[in-house]
Amino acid sequence: MKSNLCVAAAVAAAGLASALPGAVFAADRVGDFSLLDQDGYHHSMSWYDDHKTIALLVQANDSAATAAAVADFAQLKASYEDAGVEFFMINPMGKRNRTAVQAKLAEYGVDIPVLMDDARVISEELGIERTGEVVLFSPSSFEVEYRGSLEGAQAAIDEILAGEAVSVAMTETTGAMVSYEQMASVPSYSQDIAPILAENCASCHREGGIAPFAMDSHTMVKGWSPMIREVLMTKRMPPGQIDGHIGEFINDMLIEDQEVRNIIAWVEAGAPKDDANDPLAELTWPETKWAFGQPDYIIKVPAQSVPATGTLDYRDVAVTIDIPEDRWLRGSQYIAGDRTVLHHTINRLDFPGETRGGFLGSGNPDKASISAYIPGATPRMMPPNTGGLLKAGSVLNLNLHYTTTGRETVDESEIGLWFYPEGEIPEERMSGQCACIFPNTWTTIPANDPAFEQTASIMIKKDAKIQSFLPHMHFRGKYMRFYADYPDGTQEELINIAQYNYAWQLSYTYEEPKFVPAGTKITAVGAFDNSAQNPANPDPERDVPWGQQSWDEMFFGAVNWKYIDQGGD
Repeated sequence: MKSNLCVAAAVAAAGLASALPGAVFAADRVGDFSLLDQDGYHHSMSWYDDHKTIALLVQANDSAATAAAVADFAQLKASYEDAGVEFFMINPMGKRNRTAVQAKLAEYGVDIPVLMDDARVISEELGIERTGEVVLFSPSSFEVEYRGSLEGAQAAIDEILAGEAVSVAMTETTGAMVSYEQMASVPSYSQDIAPILAENCASCHREGGIAPFAMDSHTMVKGWSPMIREVLMTKRMPPGQIDGHIGEFINDMLIEDQEVRNIIAWVEAGAPKDDANDPLAELTWPETKWAFGQPDYIIKVPAQSVPATGTLDYRDVAVTIDIPEDRWLRGSQYIAGDRTVLHHTINRLDFPGETRGGFLGSGNPDKASISAYIPGATPRMMPPNTGGLLKAGSVLNLNLHYTTTGRETVDESEIGLWFYPEGEIPEERMSGQCACIFPNTWTTIPANDPAFEQTASIMIKKDAKIQSFLPHMHFRGKYMRFYADYPDGTQEELINIAQYNYAWQLSYTYEEPKFVPAGTKITAVGAFDNSAQNPANPDPERDVPWGQQSWDEMFFGAVNWKYIDQGGD
């Protein structure tokens, strides 16, 4: 799966050629990559491109070579971390044993993150062969600059910091061998690759879809195959990925480890087509733009003119829902007229004659909840036998946030509603609350802070089953994690959105709703990256307040649940 960089001349010059019979040399350009560490924090190598190099010690729990090297590696870190070298360990074993690795780190007595290579793709690309060896990786060129012993790594670091080429790019190590499962043949496009792309990618990557190119044939996929490799290695795609070690969600946006290995192996083999079948070319899509078929009712949001430039105030729009009789809502979908300018919406449903302020929840579980527009969000249908009441003549109050793009346009959005059959009343209601921070409790984010945390908590007062979580921050959002503190004193992490992306704010829904007892406290822990290393950061030199515009920040951690006893709140 990797190409090799020949360093025989350098090895020979050092008089080591005879000591390395049959050695696999350091890998050539690997490309950028991202991994989660043993605690579930996301690390992208390109984020460290202000560093000279990244040092990776190969870790395995049962490795004597790793255990023997850890103290010296920690000393190396103490000596060089302020000189522009970032230090990690990397676990290439693919055992998905984060808890055991956490315990081993405590045993080592060091504070160095361990990058967990569950799919074992990155380790093989890096050319890792033995535990206890050290890899030096350039976060700017994405090349392996050195692989070998700890002693050799120090010499190589000195050369890199001096701006010199590494004279000895590989040295011998004696740790336990790291073996990889060898594929008997290149994965089949029609049987192995196309089905993965069809299931995980093509619904967006299709003609008229929201993605920038269509995966509608082998020819198209082959042309984009280098990018497909890159986005898999960096975890940029599928978008909105969460930490697969925590909870089971129907929309975790994850691709199985073996499927990732298959796709990358296929790309690196030249993306061949092995037979006449092309499953992607045979895909068909519904002609309607609506996710659940033609809606029972469509709310036409009044057309909104958006100028080419300028900062726009939020707009408040009220739309009367003109239905002849009360109905129970089971699903809704917001389709933006021009998603290039519609930043997001929030809404409030008022029954006839009802007047109140604000936009965050009515506290009435019987009242219908109609979808707002959030970037990357998917249409939602309520669980079976669950819904909310929509009274005839109700008013939907919309709060619309637009941004300018240099092109004048008009947004004509629509909201589709799907009802239960006339006379059918669902027996269950959805409840929920936001672990939110507002201006009165906001802590200003300091300039240049790469991981500024804030927290907010809510209490679930009765036995309930949590259905979903929805995070919302702006461009500096880094991660959001939700924890449950139970009445018996125990704590459990419920979900880890390890790589928050403003463009993909998904409502992560449990495969099986999560029971929590009365008195459970839910805490959302979110972090903001206000550093220059965040490519989306509007201004790292600014202390950031709470605010509605994207260059300010927000913190919403929405939780939806159903009470076990449906007798009301």
